Amino acid sequence: MRYAQGGGLTDAKRAARERIRLEAVGRFESGAKNREIAAALRVSERPVERWRRQWRERGEEGVRSKGSPGRPRLSADQIAKLERELERGPLAHGWADQRWTLARVKTLIGRLFHVGYTAEGTWRLLKRHGWSWQQPARRAIERDDGAVELWKKEVAAGKSTAAARGAWIVCEDEASQSLRPPRAKSWGRIGQTPVVRVRDRGSGRVSMAGMVCFRRGDRSRLIYSFRVHRGRKDEPKGFPWQDYRDLIVRAHNQLKGPIVLVWDNLRTHLMPQMKDFIAANEDWLTVFHFPSYAPDLNPQEGIWSLVKRTIGNLAAANLDQLATAVKRSLNQTQYRPHLIDGCLIGTGLTLTS
Repeated sequence: MRYAQGGGLTDAKRAARERIRLEAVGRFESGAKNREIAAALRVSERPVERWRRQWRERGEEGVRSKGSPGRPRLSADQIAKLERELERGPLAHGWADQRWTLARVKTLIGRLFHVGYTAEGTWRLLKRHGWSWQQPARRAIERDDGAVELWKKEVAAGKSTAAARGAWIVCEDEASQSLRPPRAKSWGRIGQTPVVRVRDRGSGRVSMAGMVCFRRGDRSRLIYSFRVHRGRKDEPKGFPWQDYRDLIVRAHNQLKGPIVLVWDNLRTHLMPQMKDFIAANEDWLTVFHFPSYAPDLNPQEGIWSLVKRTIGNLAAANLDQLATAVKRSLNQTQYRPHLIDGCLIGTGLTLTS
């Protein structure tokens, strides 16, 4: 079965090529050489040779473009169906991994509509309808999207509570960083991968707990706690529940208002002592939990991404230098509320229910 070719040139490009061909005809008639014509029209000599041969055989009509070998053959309904199938992902169509490539989209179009596209035509079709080549975000297979939607309805009640009480919405999360920094892109000579020398010994790390705080009409805030773990015997590697309690109290004192706290189901967050503390302060503290395997809902994750971007390829000599770099990044973010607001926007959540 022959497929109709799709994805030809745009009208503007087709008209521009037609003008170049006709200008070449005029130069043929004046006796110009192929090399001179190619240089003047900014094309290679091979098409000029072909045009001259066609001009000798059939005159100007032989040089004129015959039009695009094919045009898009998909209707609006077919485009809509194609987009639905693309959104289902490659796994649903029999591929082992989850990458949409031009070759796979081209194959899918042939399967669905019996219309053949070139790779370039497929690229133009996707670009024309709002698709682009992107780095995908990773999401856990264990994630329950239904639970996420139920959580959004539940947290809407928390937003209403916050609005009624004039409370701050506070999102908390933890992160850590070792002496091996995140990799960041760098310029290098073609064929020679840049090498970044980093510390690979030692078990120390920097631990961070942060809160991003939002309230309509107020400047967004970042409040954090900081701990350096040097790998010593009996030294706590993370934050005990008392540190989280103290961080919540510090946020309450700095914000000077009630708090609606949203955090994950970390074991320390669920300890009986922490539950007792929350119950004892329910007059100003209300707590919600993020659904499991949904870090993309937490704007504090965006803060950690900003911090790790600033220390990319950092060749820290020791933990003190690493801690200084991390703290400097956090302090700079505190004075840039637009960055904090951007982290909230990136989650797709809003302050209104």
